[in-house]
Amino acid sequence: MKRALQMALMGATFAPWMVCQAITLNDDFSLDLTVGAYSDYHSRGMSQTQGDPAIQGSARLSHSSGLYAGIWSSNVDYGYDSKTRQEIDYYVGYFWQATDDISLDLTYYQYEYPKEGALNNSETYAKLTAYGAYVGGYYSNDLYGDQSYFYSFVGYETTLPMEVGLDLRYGKVDFKDDTFFSRDEKARSSYNEWQVTLSKTLFTADWSLSYADSDLSDSECYSYNGFDDVCAPTVIAGVSKSF
Repeated sequence: MKRALQMALMGATFAPWMVCQAITLNDDFSLDLTVGAYSDYHSRGMSQTQGDPAIQGSARLSHSSGLYAGIWSSNVDYGYDSKTRQEIDYYVGYFWQATDDISLDLTYYQYEYPKEGALNNSETYAKLTAYGAYVGGYYSNDLYGDQSYFYSFVGYETTLPMEVGLDLRYGKVDFKDDTFFSRDEKARSSYNEWQVTLSKTLFTADWSLSYADSDLSDSECYSYNGFDDVCAPTVIAGVSKSF
């Protein structure tokens, strides 16, 4: 159960909640709907599906004031005796647009896992974006025992020729206590991960191709979640459609 909880902790970092299209309900409210298919649900340097494909969907209600609320879901697979096969994320937040190039996003997330209530947890999130560069983090203090957790990241987004999007991200996962153990019994409480994503809108759908990796060794990965291959370098292909 502890291994499943640790894996669940890595979920829902850069899932596609933010979509580019919206249904206008009235002068103040809009609704964003999206569905996507991905070759892997990979988050914070680890696969959440044992390297298998994932189907994800979301709905988000936004107000002209910048307030928003939504729900996001994906299939998951944490192996062993974990009964859950689904992650459901509920969130509320506020998006502040200072200028066309500067914005601040603040969000509270509640993660739930049907049939495995012990995996449920929550996080607070903040992201500051300026002229394509961004910095932010997720913090949780309701993990197993008295463990706290902070995921921080920096990155840069831009548009390449032919309207191809480029997103570069570098992150650090940091626990309060030593959590990762190498084969020679060295321990550490944090690790680094990174991801490069290319994206393109084509045939009314959003296509993406990502490369994700971390500095976790096979033995450190195994000590954390019981598998030595879910932290391996990964290429993730995806397609999503907004309605």
